[in-house]
Amino acid sequence: MGTLVGHVAPGFGFLLIGLWHLFSHIKLHALNPKSYKGPAWFPTAKFRYLELVLIMVGSTASVAMELFIGPDRHQPLDPDGTIPSNHLHNFEHSSISLTFFLYAASSIVLDRAQVQAQFVLTQFLGAVAFAQQLLLFHLHSADHMGPEGQYHLLLQLLVFVSLSTTIIAIGFPESFIVNFVRSLSIFFQGLWLIVMGFMLWTPSLIPKGCYMNEEEGHMVVRCSSHEAVHRANSLVNIEFSWFIIGVTLFAVSLYLVLVKVYGEKVQYFSLGNEDEESNYDVESQKGGAFENNNSKSFIHVGKIFPQSHMER
Repeated sequence: MGTLVGHVAPGFGFLLIGLWHLFSHIKLHALNPKSYKGPAWFPTAKFRYLELVLIMVGSTASVAMELFIGPDRHQPLDPDGTIPSNHLHNFEHSSISLTFFLYAASSIVLDRAQVQAQFVLTQFLGAVAFAQQLLLFHLHSADHMGPEGQYHLLLQLLVFVSLSTTIIAIGFPESFIVNFVRSLSIFFQGLWLIVMGFMLWTPSLIPKGCYMNEEEGHMVVRCSSHEAVHRANSLVNIEFSWFIIGVTLFAVSLYLVLVKVYGEKVQYFSLGNEDEESNYDVESQKGGAFENNNSKSFIHVGKIFPQSHMER
């Protein structure tokens, strides 16, 4: 991270995974509303572990970018083997990626082993990954001041939602809303990372009174006055609130569309027609009963009178 690509690339990965989970959970719930149980990950038809393999590939690429491709010497260490201060954040970001790699790889192992505690252990590993992400973003070595710090603070809120819902889902796998919010928070994480990449590393989008300054080998946004910092942070808050509205509207709209496509078909009948048909049925039953009673009465009459009286 620390660059436009460093935020947009992982953000795109989170966005895709979140959107895939959102789509899959809504579809699964629409098809099986009574027996719904949300899984930790979703297999695909052609290749069962596609989602998990993509997470592993993305995590590996992130570690390679942070530790080997990004640094000038293509390795993050000083000549004496120590970690320099300007590469501390690279190791922090790599630790997050390694944790997500561990989650995906372990999920494959647990699925192939078919252990009884597969679901809870997979959810636990997902919670560990989000906890690692939240911890390292909160205790970040980089000096996140001004608008960059505000972007990261709001990102931590989204990570906290992902962590909380993952833990809750361990005890309540049948809760659709828990899995729905979890998927949406992952999607929102990715979207917010992409927004951060463009808003913090595009000179024309820097708030008024702020500027880009090179520090420790990468560009950061600084503001010229306390008033400029306050204004920039407020703009970030307003931007986040607008994205909350947009993401919520998108999620509800997607739910309505998918329920209409995959949901159970319910047939509706006119009450007026039902009343007429029921009245007709009642009358026909009464008429049939009347005819049956008449025929029975006639039979009984025939039995009462003797044969000589009938001939007369």
